[in-house]
Amino acid sequence: MISDGQIREALHRYWGHPSFRPRQASIVRSLLDGHDACVVMPTGGGKSLCYQLPAALLEGKTAVVVSPLIALMQDQAAQLAKMGIPAAVLNSSFAAAEQVEIMRAARQGKFRLLYISPERLARADTGEWLRRVPVSFFAIDEAHCISEWGHEFRPEYRQLSRLRTEFPGHPIAAFTASATRQVRHDIIEQLQLNDPDKYIASFHRPNLRYIVKECSSFDQMELLVNALRRHAGSNVIVYSPTIARVGGTVAHLRSNGIAAIGYHGQMDSLTRRRNQEMWTSEQVRVLVGTIAFGLGINKASVRAVIHLSLPKSVEQYYQEAGRAGRDGQPADCILLWQKSDVGLLVHFIQEMEDPAEKERAWQRYHKIRNFVGARACRHRQICLHFGENPKWASCGACDVCGCDAGWLNAPVPAPATAERPRRKRQDRKPKAAVQHVAAGKAEEIDAELREYLREWRLAAARERSVPAFVVMHDSTLENVCLRQPRTIDELLEVRGFGPAKTETYGQEILAALQRYREKQAPEGSPARRDR
Repeated sequence: MISDGQIREALHRYWGHPSFRPRQASIVRSLLDGHDACVVMPTGGGKSLCYQLPAALLEGKTAVVVSPLIALMQDQAAQLAKMGIPAAVLNSSFAAAEQVEIMRAARQGKFRLLYISPERLARADTGEWLRRVPVSFFAIDEAHCISEWGHEFRPEYRQLSRLRTEFPGHPIAAFTASATRQVRHDIIEQLQLNDPDKYIASFHRPNLRYIVKECSSFDQMELLVNALRRHAGSNVIVYSPTIARVGGTVAHLRSNGIAAIGYHGQMDSLTRRRNQEMWTSEQVRVLVGTIAFGLGINKASVRAVIHLSLPKSVEQYYQEAGRAGRDGQPADCILLWQKSDVGLLVHFIQEMEDPAEKERAWQRYHKIRNFVGARACRHRQICLHFGENPKWASCGACDVCGCDAGWLNAPVPAPATAERPRRKRQDRKPKAAVQHVAAGKAEEIDAELREYLREWRLAAARERSVPAFVVMHDSTLENVCLRQPRTIDELLEVRGFGPAKTETYGQEILAALQRYREKQAPEGSPARRDR
């Protein structure tokens, strides 16, 4: 029996957190006690820790994580390995010999977590091999994909119903960020969960400001430029309805002096990865992408998500808009839609041949039309859609409830010169302090130090060939700026730094802080290399 003390010690040792977020401790205990579970938490609520931590504590056993997102699986496995938790990904992108080696090591119980796609799990030979792996439990990520009533139904997820019959003694935990009551019931039924522990977090995100505006195509581009200038210097995601619109929007923004890059499914994987890394490491602050972008993106400091078309469903909008403000600080979710979006959605629905699928699509269509058209609190509409009945009628944080969105229409002067991806440090003007909000308390941090550590983080990530967040999350970086530790013991007191991460990066971070005090450029930065 693993004690609560051991759980808290692992939380600090691997993740550097002194305490859990709401519901996390209970979910971890459920999995350690061998219970099935159905977990619905909003984007950024800390779902992955809920299965990673119990897996880390179960020595000699392997948690099998099912996810449709190859890039996310690889990022999470890399991050776990850096934390000292053995993890691996098994998919067809690896060479055959490498796959064989991973499968052999898994049979020997060498991994605490093994990430696998639903397509791979559906193969008969995978089931035979898994029966020789010391599996602790199964974690199903993006579990709403199993439901035909969900907004991202994937037929391959239906095959996961075999897990209960083929592995009857192993717990199954389903995780999702966006599931209505109907979809939650469908998840439990399809996965044949046995009297699962249910954890349904609130769908209310009070730090988000929902702003919905119908506009013409010309007005839309003007409003987009206006919004991005208002959020200058901040990380922003712009969702475009088509691949063609991605390129056109990026070109339009650049012509207006706003640095932006694109992301869509027809880019080669190397370009997509490079663009994503440029955005996550804040070399370029604005990313214009199709809905292919964002699933599993581990960036907490997104200050705005802007949609340039009507989403197919309230669930899709909630999930995509919810990538803003994951750090708990205020963020804008702006939906700029046109009448032509309605015709496009109707056209796609009419093209559907399956009557049941068409009926579900019509239901989703009517609900998203009602969401944008009704003069009712946006936050309340979202909560009611997911089966939550808030006791308040007005939020004060949406365009309907009086959130001040006048700035969206007010002209903002264009910058004197075009915005460019990151300048060298010696060309950068000193910045004022910025606010960091944690646990409801606002504290000022040195903005120049934050930028300095971001450059160090980018260089450290490139040296190790990992994403920047694997080295240090945005919130952890800001905590370092606040505390400015001078010793390893002081670094261990920073939230986000446990013994494992401190052992890997501690001395480098202390050295970077010392160089900053001595007004030197970060190791590996362009300014340092140019000397």
